[in-house]
This record gives sequence, structure tokens and C-alpha cells, in this order.
Amino acid sequence: MKRFFTRYWRILSRPSVHFSLGFLTLGGFIAGIIFWGGFNTAMEATNTEQFCISCHEMERNPMQELKTTIHYSNRSGVRATCSDCHVPHGWTHKVARKMEASKEVWGWVFGSIRTEEQFEAKRRELAEREWSRLQANDSLECRNCHEFDSMDFTLQGPRAARAHSTNLATGEATCIDCHKGIAHELPDMSPRIEAAVGTPDIVSWAAHLELESGAYAEQ
Repeated sequence: MKRFFTRYWRILSRPSVHFSLGFLTLGGFIAGIIFWGGFNTAMEATNTEQFCISCHEMERNPMQELKTTIHYSNRSGVRATCSDCHVPHGWTHKVARKMEASKEVWGWVFGSIRTEEQFEAKRRELAEREWSRLQANDSLECRNCHEFDSMDFTLQGPRAARAHSTNLATGEATCIDCHKGIAHELPDMSPRIEAAVGTPDIVSWAAHLELESGAYAEQ
């Protein structure tokens, strides 16, 4: 054992061109810690609400809409911030989302949504992009706070309890299918545009549940 450590120390203490291998290893380790800490600090800083609304476009448009919803002000005082709904909590998914969101900086730099009119013109495009992302990851951000296994269906309304215990439980639908517009105003979803782009009707699930509710009432 002593021979092993002696040999290992000789390797670490062997000089390179300017510094010993041990010094370079220790320096690399310290530099890695500093880089990792700085990277995580920067990533968490971009997750704050202050950062999200630091640009005028976000503060004036989406943030003002969020303030009128139950996700911002409610009886329990639990508030969802921008990152709670738009950034997954898991580290791997979070990094992937940050990489995806980096291209949104392009729109800010070149001012594609600086005015309210520009934002409204892109509202549907932005909304559909986010809906598609949430449908693809099974509403992962919603499930960060809303745990299906902890739901008490007896405390929910009949329509909500039926949807959660059937469509959501079986995976036939995911949270965003029924809760579009839960935090921000809905874009114009006229039938003519729907037919042209082939996207699903925004109220299809709600309408489906309303019809079911009427059918049950008649029985």
C-alpha cells in the first residue's frame, strides 16, 4: 500500500513543462468547482421572476395577465412564478429547456415582440409552441406542483373529478389539454384558422366534458 501511494505521489509531483501534474490536477479540480458553481448560479438566476420580467415586453404583457389569475393570487398564498410553469424542475430537463429558450433571446434582441401589437400578432404562435411542448412532456411543469396521486376527487367539481379520474388517469389527455388559458389570455382560435393549420380545437375537451355532463344529467 505504501509503495502504491509513493508511486502515485511521484506521478503527481512529476513536473510538466511549467507546473507539476499534481498542481495541474488540483487546479483543474478547483476550476471545475468554480465553473460548476457559476453555471448553476447563472441558471438559477435566469429562473427568477425578476429576470423573466426584466424586459419590458414580458412585464407589460404576460405578467399583467398572470396577475389576474389564481396562480398569482389565491386563498392559500401559494404563487406560481414564470419558471414554475415554463421550466421543468429536474436538472436534465431544465438544461434542455434553457437551451431551447436561448433562441427566444433572438426575438428580444431584434425586437420582434416589443410592442403590444407585435405581441398580439404572435400570441397564437407563442401559445401553440408552449402547448405542444407541454403535450409532448405530459405537462411536466404542471405536475411539478399538482400531484395526481394526491388529488381528492371528492373535493372537486363533478366535471373536474370525472376528467381527472378518467381522461387524465388513463393518459388519454394531459393537463394542458383542458387548461389552456389558465394563466394567460387565449389567442384568437377561430374555426377558419383551425381548419387551415390543422390544430385541435382549443375547447374540444371542455366541450366534450360539457356534453358528457349533460348526458349524465339526463340519466
